[in-house]
Amino acid sequence: MSAAADVPDDVTDEQLAERVIVALVASGRRIAVAESLTGGLLTAVLVGVPGASRALLGGIVSYDTALKRTILGVESSILAVHGAVHPDVARQMARGVRQACAIDGRPADIGVSTTGAAGPDPQDGQKPGTAFVGLSIDGDSRAIALHLDGDRQAVRAGVVHEALVALVEALDPAGNI
Repeated sequence: MSAAADVPDDVTDEQLAERVIVALVASGRRIAVAESLTGGLLTAVLVGVPGASRALLGGIVSYDTALKRTILGVESSILAVHGAVHPDVARQMARGVRQACAIDGRPADIGVSTTGAAGPDPQDGQKPGTAFVGLSIDGDSRAIALHLDGDRQAVRAGVVHEALVALVEALDPAGNI
């Protein structure tokens, strides 16, 4: 089983994304995505679901650390002290993308973010495979720490999968969808 008790290990990213979009549409909520190491992969999986436009506002790839500050509002002091691979950065990215993707002054209801070291080299003193998924829903923001094995592509794919699992767990904790 993955991070969510109701998500079997053999479920595909496409199946998870469909559950996310169905849950969002059913609840009338909209999501925005901020990605660093996943470089748009998470947004692409969500966009692959028919009807995603009813729930997905957009995504921002803030691969350069400075964009995390200028577009997503991550505090300069956190980036200076910890670098981009840190749970506080993931939380602030998730909060910031909600506002960055606001439409007519209405921010996204949910923000999700990915940041980490995909490898092969360490980043900001963090080993390859160290990553964080940030979630911002209502007044709550949290970060999920990940330590993944594999090459660069495997780490990126693993982060996307775990972000989708986290979204399913947050949006559909009872496993109804």
